[in-house]
Amino acid sequence: MSAVVQDIAAGLAALLGGSRVTSDPEACAGFAVDCLVPRCVVYPSSAEEAATTLRWAAEHELGVIPCRSATKLQVGNLPRRFDVALSLKGMNQVWHYEPSDLTLSVEPGMKFSDIQEFVGKRGLWLPLDPPGGGRASLGGMAATNAAGPLRLAYGAPRDIVLGMKIATTQGQVIKTGGRVVKNVTGYDTGKLLIGSYGTLGVIAEVSLKLFPLPPARATYVLTAGTLGIARDLRRRILSSPLTPARFVLLDGAVTSKNTKEPELWLEMHGSHKLLERAGREIAGHAAAAGAIIRIVDPAEADALWTRVTDIQSWISASFAGAIVLKATLPDSAVEELISRAEQEAKAEKAQWAVVAQLGVGIVHLCLMSEISTELQAALIRRLREATAALGGALIIERCPLP
Repeated sequence: MSAVVQDIAAGLAALLGGSRVTSDPEACAGFAVDCLVPRCVVYPSSAEEAATTLRWAAEHELGVIPCRSATKLQVGNLPRRFDVALSLKGMNQVWHYEPSDLTLSVEPGMKFSDIQEFVGKRGLWLPLDPPGGGRASLGGMAATNAAGPLRLAYGAPRDIVLGMKIATTQGQVIKTGGRVVKNVTGYDTGKLLIGSYGTLGVIAEVSLKLFPLPPARATYVLTAGTLGIARDLRRRILSSPLTPARFVLLDGAVTSKNTKEPELWLEMHGSHKLLERAGREIAGHAAAAGAIIRIVDPAEADALWTRVTDIQSWISASFAGAIVLKATLPDSAVEELISRAEQEAKAEKAQWAVVAQLGVGIVHLCLMSEISTELQAALIRRLREATAALGGALIIERCPLP
């Protein structure tokens, strides 16, 4: 072990205690980001300990990355340096819970699946479907504003978070917002933290508004045949009185079919009578557009929604060298971007998997073919230019390190 590593570990251990700090190579390797391994790992048990760690690291000009389940660490540019991994695993307590007020305050290390199980006992839920699924931590979800197709009906973390505690590099713990839905506390600085990827401070506690579990759910599949029919269906459904909870456009690579025929998957929440009425209206739109409709078995629907919301994990498991691109653009341009991606794939003899969140204008393009790094870069550049021309922006969410 180098003297530098010993000094960092010893300095943090003196502040927090030896049990909170490790420089064990195997433990550090578990927190590697793009092959960059931290010099030590710190396990704070409170917001104050996290703030103390940040202040000491700032004074010594060290690079710190906060994390818990590491479901989103691949997003972004390569870290310039990585000295301390701040693991929030031990910060997983519930501090405030009022089921009658539909509010919950919890530490950032609590996993999403544990939150759902905890509030589900009272018929409540947190209506998010983040990348990483149940493995995702609340802090990571808030720091990245992570949400899936459910944001169409319920919004993203930025819409659900009521207040937060933040640990800063000045060694302070500051509060923003509150624990109640009706809250007036001036400028909501929490909105700056949500989606900042931990660059402005470490989220140490999150207060959320909860929702009652829907009495029933139903998923419908509309086989469109062409992107033109898919566009017609999107317009018809989103301009109708229907209020889908989730609405996505997929291709055969995602639905595990051998065809590239596009499909629209639509989930409705509500009473059984409401779902019956919605089913009749959806069937009418399908017939008018020339699409085929079917109601999906709940087990099949759950499997597909899990795959869609955690598309990066599914793609990586299927193809280790996959590249995942995320485009945000006007909803009216979604089908045009997908058409452009299909043209590019055909030209390069490459395979794409496509997931578009309709109504919110988010498209994931997943490249699952072995082509050279030069061709990959050129392909991404052309798609980025095409997205910009359509009024949007495109980023790389996952790719091989080279």
